[in-house]
Amino acid sequence: MRVLGVDPGLTRCGVGVVEGVAGRPLAMLGVGVVRTPADAETSRRLVAIEQGIDGWLDEHRPELVAVERVFAQHNVRTVMGTAQASAVAMLCAARRGIPVALHTPSEVKAAITGSGRADKAQVGAMVTRLLRLDAPPKPADAADALALAICHIWRAPVLNRLQQAQAAARPSRVPTTASVRKVTR
Repeated sequence: MRVLGVDPGLTRCGVGVVEGVAGRPLAMLGVGVVRTPADAETSRRLVAIEQGIDGWLDEHRPELVAVERVFAQHNVRTVMGTAQASAVAMLCAARRGIPVALHTPSEVKAAITGSGRADKAQVGAMVTRLLRLDAPPKPADAADALALAICHIWRAPVLNRLQQAQAAARPSRVPTTASVRKVTR
């Protein structure tokens, strides 16, 4: 499985591609950061992020894109920029028909380090070790993107089985005329 991990951010959007399967050694195929100037208009920054992610998708052809799930932070401006960058990543993948998975920061940290409260240095150290790199990827956004990809590769078999079990347990829902409303203007 080839996964593009995206650590969304308006100034620095970390991207990293990992290939492999759970239980086997993983390989890093690429890592980097899409940067935008803080003084540029938000719309132009989002276009730059779109172009950067599109380039990564074109070059690496991932089977899935794993994006960090945005959660409420103290700084509303930071959360807005992160959410916007996250939406751009999801849009780029959706245009190509590539599935997107969202993972919370604590979920990624727990998968990579064993602790959902790990700091960035611990995540970087484990990414370095797991991918057999000479040094931790810099900046931390790049290491976080690789961690997202690793997390998804490791969790995908479990998530697939869970989704299949949920689908099997759900009664078939065929829309009836009572449940479908036609909206006219």
